Amino acid sequence: MKKVIYIVFLAVFVFNCNTYKPTAPHKNESEKALAEVNNDTVVIANDKLEYEITIIEPGFNTWLVSVAKPEGFYSQQYLESRNNIYVTEWNQRVLQPQRYNPNLYELQINYEPDIDYGYDVNYKLFNYFVYFQLNYNQRLGGFVPRI
Repeated sequence: MKKVIYIVFLAVFVFNCNTYKPTAPHKNESEKALAEVNNDTVVIANDKLEYEITIIEPGFNTWLVSVAKPEGFYSQQYLESRNNIYVTEWNQRVLQPQRYNPNLYELQINYEPDIDYGYDVNYKLFNYFVYFQLNYNQRLGGFVPRI
């Protein structure tokens, strides 16, 4: 009887020791930061019109897919008119670094209202402006941003 108990005890002990599985090695901090930047980078490009917009903003991509209204909710005409107002106000703020935070308004946006950039560009640009206003408590063009 002692042998049976011993074998059962040994089998339980071996089974318990065998269930440990090593975890995957952790990425170092620079790899994590790079992954976060790549995840939060939105590139909008159109070779036909030869333009590219790159938005690097932590959290924007996640916000775009989880909080923003879905594509098709706004008409392209609505998005273009709002983008024109937002870009105009943005560019004015870039030119006034003594009045507006130059860390927020670094570069001018070259947005021509007579060019048809397509729905995708206007949708993402509009949502970036909404995200920017909500995230940094700014008001562009006198509109209260709404989701």
